[in-house]
Amino acid sequence: MTAVYIIIGIVVILLIIMASTYNGLVRLRNRVKNAWAQIDVQLKRRHDLIPNLVETAKGYMTHERGTFEAVTKARNLAQQAVGTGVGAQSKAEAGLSGALARLLVVVENYPDLKANQNFLALQEELTSTENKIGFSRQYYNDSVLRYDNKTQMFPSNMMASMMGFKASEFFEVTAAEEREAPKVSFS
Repeated sequence: MTAVYIIIGIVVILLIIMASTYNGLVRLRNRVKNAWAQIDVQLKRRHDLIPNLVETAKGYMTHERGTFEAVTKARNLAQQAVGTGVGAQSKAEAGLSGALARLLVVVENYPDLKANQNFLALQEELTSTENKIGFSRQYYNDSVLRYDNKTQMFPSNMMASMMGFKASEFFEVTAAEEREAPKVSFS
């Protein structure tokens, strides 16, 4: 009789461990999804700001048509990449970041535009959004790291493979211009 109780006790302990591991994996997977949703919110905000920024700048920068077209094209590609996966969306957003950086460099040649209150407000809002995107990316990547560690480390990796938990993809910088330090000129 004692052996039966011992076996039942071991089975109960194993079931508790399995349930706890499974719930931990679900919690971490949901944190990754939430973190990605936060990035999406900030990217949508950036996508909404760009047309206003471009329209405000167009009135001053009549000779910079190529720059505006590049920003508009990059924005459209980024919007089309929504929902296509972390890698594809990360690449599209990197292209948009590069186009925006080129626009803001060109703006330096137009003192009237730099003094325009609407443009300054939009630029400040875009800067704030970019900071929020950066923090959201960091939180997302931290969440992915915790989740991936749990799905790949023993003993939770056994539960993860049995229940179909797959590794998540990091939001990485893929564009070379984003990896370079910005050039600053005070002339």
